Amino acid sequence: MGIVSEIKDSFKEGGALTKLIYINAFVFLLVRLCEAFYSLSAESAYYPVPEWFSVPSNPARILLKPWTSLTYMFLHYDFLHLVSNLLCLYWFGRIFVSFFEGRQLVTVYVAGGLCGALFFVVGSNVIPALYPLSQSGFMLGASASVMAVLFAVTRYAPDFRVNVVLIGEVRLKYLALAYFAFDVISIPALQNAGGHLAHIGGAVLGFCIGYRWAVKGKPRATGTGWNPFRRKPKMTVVYRRRPMTDMEYNYDKAMRTREVDRILDKVKSSGYASLTSEEKKKLFDASKNL
Repeated sequence: MGIVSEIKDSFKEGGALTKLIYINAFVFLLVRLCEAFYSLSAESAYYPVPEWFSVPSNPARILLKPWTSLTYMFLHYDFLHLVSNLLCLYWFGRIFVSFFEGRQLVTVYVAGGLCGALFFVVGSNVIPALYPLSQSGFMLGASASVMAVLFAVTRYAPDFRVNVVLIGEVRLKYLALAYFAFDVISIPALQNAGGHLAHIGGAVLGFCIGYRWAVKGKPRATGTGWNPFRRKPKMTVVYRRRPMTDMEYNYDKAMRTREVDRILDKVKSSGYASLTSEEKKKLFDASKNL
């Protein structure tokens, strides 16, 4: 019972990323344990549980099982599929939560999964080569949600550097682009075309969210967490900004240094008079920190 208690404590005390990983792992174990008992008690070798919670490609079946659009993104049947998705969720999720709140991670995860399901269903019924899949296909796994997390933080901090095994330091935007390109070129193979379409859907949704945050600023979070579907309160709320992490500080410092270098290059080529009032202010503020 000691291990069970440790897992419970870890789940309760962990952040949103930890909880998402635990939920995916727990669902996998539960499904496989149910399969073990089912195989001992049923005459048929067909195990229906994964299909009950996987999103079908046939829109009519989604109407009969609407919960599958949400449950599929927490469901895995193959162990290697689970491990690869959770590793990517952990790596990219760690970067994400260094810039944003845990509730925002959950929002991107779920929204990316829903968008991935939409791309899967629409693509299966619109692309002629995938018509055979439109009647009997189904999809499961967190890949679309993970892609949404990756592309949201990539769009917000494209030049953030990560260490890749055997390659070294790589900017996040190039890593995301490699994932996206792999999904695009894998569609014609048709082996898992629906899954790759879902990955693209998650990436598109994540990119749009990251773009909004990059342009309009990070969403503010209250003590109860940020919820994009909650109506704005009528009362006045005072927001407190959390302290920046080391990753955020280093990234922000690098961006400010790059902006100052650009302004100095402009002064060198066109003179100080060519600067805008905002550029002059940035240059003045930078000089005070020397």
